[in-house]
Amino acid sequence: MLKNASLLAMTIGLTASFLLVGCASEQEVADAPDQADSSVSATTDAQEFGELEIRANGEDFVREGFVSKDDWQINFDHLYVTLSEVTAYQSDPPFSPDTDEQPQAKTIISTDEPITVDLAAGDEVAEPILVETLVAPAGRYNALSWQMTPAITGPAEGYPLVLQGQASKAGETVNFILKLESTLGFVCGDYVGDERKGILAANDQADLEATFHFDHLFGSSDVPASDEINTKALGFDPLAAIAEGGTLEVDTQELELQLSSADYALLMSILPSLGHVGEGHCQETELTNLE
Repeated sequence: MLKNASLLAMTIGLTASFLLVGCASEQEVADAPDQADSSVSATTDAQEFGELEIRANGEDFVREGFVSKDDWQINFDHLYVTLSEVTAYQSDPPFSPDTDEQPQAKTIISTDEPITVDLAAGDEVAEPILVETLVAPAGRYNALSWQMTPAITGPAEGYPLVLQGQASKAGETVNFILKLESTLGFVCGDYVGDERKGILAANDQADLEATFHFDHLFGSSDVPASDEINTKALGFDPLAAIAEGGTLEVDTQELELQLSSADYALLMSILPSLGHVGEGHCQETELTNLE
C-alpha cells in the first residue's frame, strides 16, 4: 500500500508530470493513447497511482558462491553494477526482445540518476537489491530497460561493473578484482519466472527486476559440460593463469593485453548476455556515445 498520507499528497502533486510522461511527451513515448479512450482512463482521468519497485538481482550464484565449469569455487565479496536510465514501460502491444523494434509505450516512468548497487549484498534468503521505488500510474508494466554505465563515485568509480572475490581450486586461491569497462544497454520484455511482475494496482505495490546471469561468464558445475551455459562460458582458468602471487586486479584494457585473443574476444561477447528479466531475454546494445 502507499506508505502514508504525505506520499499520497505527493502523488497528487505529481499527476501533471506523469500525464506528460504517460501521454504527451513525443520524445519519450511511442503511440501515446487518445485521452478519450476509456481503456486508459483508469491511469489518467482517475489519477490512480501505486509504487513500483525497481530491483536488481545477481541470483544465488552471486550471494552464495558457486563452482565454475572448470571447478573453481567462486565467492564474491562485492559485485558492483551501476544502472542508469532504468525505465519501466506499459507497452501495447507487448514488447518482444526478439525483434528490432522498441517498446510501444502508453506510459513510461524512469529513474533520474545512476545508481550503483552491490549484487553480492545479503545471504541466500535476501531479497533482490532495491534500486529505487517510483510512484507510478497503475497498470501492467511489461517491459524494462536500463543502461550499465560507469559509477560516478564509490568503490566502483569509473567502471560499470566490478567483481571482487576469491576463487579456489586444488589448494590454490586467487583473490580477484575485475574492473570491466563495457557500457551496455538492455531492453527487455516481461519478467519470466515463477510469477509475473510489474502488475501495479492503484494504491498498491509491484516490482520489476533486472536480473544478471553470471553463470554465462563462468559456467556452472551444476550442469553438464555439454550444456550451452558451459560451452559458451569463459570459466575461471584463463583468469587464474594471469594471476600473480595469488592476486589478480585488472581492468578491461589489461585483460586485453594479458588474455589470449580468443579468450578476450569470448569475454567481450559474453558481457552483453548478462542482462535478463528473470529468465526473460533482452535486446543488448553496446553504448559508444555516452556524455
